[in-house]
Amino acid sequence: MGELARASGVSAATIKHYLREGLLPEPVRTSRNMAYYPPDFVDRIRVIKRLQEERFMPLKLIKGVLDEDPERVEALIELEDRILERAVSARAEDRRVSAAETRRRYEIPQNVLDRLAELGVLSPTSRGYDADDVQIIEAISRFRAGGYDEAIGFTVYDTLRYREALQPLVEEEVRVLLERLPGEVDTDRAAEIIASGAEPLRELIGAMHSKMLLAELRSQRELRRGRGAA
Repeated sequence: MGELARASGVSAATIKHYLREGLLPEPVRTSRNMAYYPPDFVDRIRVIKRLQEERFMPLKLIKGVLDEDPERVEALIELEDRILERAVSARAEDRRVSAAETRRRYEIPQNVLDRLAELGVLSPTSRGYDADDVQIIEAISRFRAGGYDEAIGFTVYDTLRYREALQPLVEEEVRVLLERLPGEVDTDRAAEIIASGAEPLRELIGAMHSKMLLAELRSQRELRRGRGAA
């Protein structure tokens, strides 16, 4: 038990609790006070702990998914790690744009940038803005240049409408990806598929938004005409 605790990074008391809850199979008893724990116990304990701490899953639910398909759960965790590693690596390679350069390039007032950061739309650091932030700032700059500004009631708070609409869509997208990919293709290929879909997805959402916007404008026009005729 002591060796298993050291190897897995989890206390002996926690391991005993996992055993009582049925999350670990019974070890091979070699005597009344001794037992042999197979090497795969270490990986299983680490998976249980991660599902607890990173996914906030209760032990009963963890037991269910591990009993159903433990290999798929491990593949899921490995895929999540690989995607996050790639994202962090890509961000490290991106050259951040300083706040001063951002203001000069896009002519957006500092108070607007500060408010967007307070709202969590932007996430600058002391080194400036990352690539995603810059794209958001550029889009807002183009909106403002086209007339979407405070003079006619458009403010930074309008960005929250889009974030709130996108949040459930993103959650569903992640759920579907993590449901379909682990175990079907190897981890590296799954990470490549997700990465390659980012740009087409952005284009798809943009095109569908444009199509739906025109359809809604036509619908509103027909609705007004109907009311006028009545």
